[in-house]
Amino acid sequence: MIDRPSDSNDNKLFPRGFVKRLVALLIGVMLAALAASDEPRPITVASTTSTQNSGLFENLLPKFTAETGIEVRVVAVGTGQAIRLATNGDADVLLVHHLASERKFVADGLGLARHPVMHNDFVLVGPGDDPAGIRGITEVTTALRRIGDGEHVFVSRGDDSGTHKKELELWRAAAFDPRPASGAWYRESGSGMGTTLNTASAMGGYTLTDRASWVSFGNKGGLQPLVEGDTRMHNPYSVIVVNPERHPHVHAVEAQAFADWLISERGQRVIAAYRVDGQQLFFPDAAATSGRAGAD
Repeated sequence: MIDRPSDSNDNKLFPRGFVKRLVALLIGVMLAALAASDEPRPITVASTTSTQNSGLFENLLPKFTAETGIEVRVVAVGTGQAIRLATNGDADVLLVHHLASERKFVADGLGLARHPVMHNDFVLVGPGDDPAGIRGITEVTTALRRIGDGEHVFVSRGDDSGTHKKELELWRAAAFDPRPASGAWYRESGSGMGTTLNTASAMGGYTLTDRASWVSFGNKGGLQPLVEGDTRMHNPYSVIVVNPERHPHVHAVEAQAFADWLISERGQRVIAAYRVDGQQLFFPDAAATSGRAGAD
């Protein structure tokens, strides 16, 4: 057994506090070594139903895991719910599509940075006989006013998803509030895109859908794309790592590896190559030459 040196000897041999600092340093080195030797920790990605239901993750995630060893669990919900999960520390990283909400999440200190990943667009679909007469209209706001003025059935997701948020933004831009007609011609499914499209098909109504969900949806019935191409219908997706200072338990290193891979040249090629029925569903937005270009 080694005798502990007296306080007086401590003071003579070492500066005050040196031993404590040395012990803390050694512990830090040991913990870093242990962390380096461990297998990568799995991560939870809170994302949208469109990225899941389109099959993108099924195509993309095995490639990411094979290259990094990091397993990924996806919780596919509406953007609003995904952000709430991340706010509560129940996810390590976000992949969502509502710019204002994403920027607020970062500004509130809940996320490290927002990185553009990819985009597609929204499409206004409806019955083939088109009772509102909106087919081919180039401005989505004009089409929505015709639907509202004529009290034609419109099915909203009504679930605080990115698509629902975009729909409400478009109604505001059209200077028309459909919500007083809730339960009449304006129906709110309170559910995902698949259920909403099914409801619109069954009721002969109109709805707003993201392109990936529309192409991947198998039960289109009499629904057809009627209004598309308006710049207001642009649909960008971003990735945000949850701030470990707010939630120390999040797997921030692995989450950052996932974000960096998505916006890398390799990840962007995988996104661009993904197709359903020959159609490209998502278009890369990250700069190929810089993994962090465009972050805010």
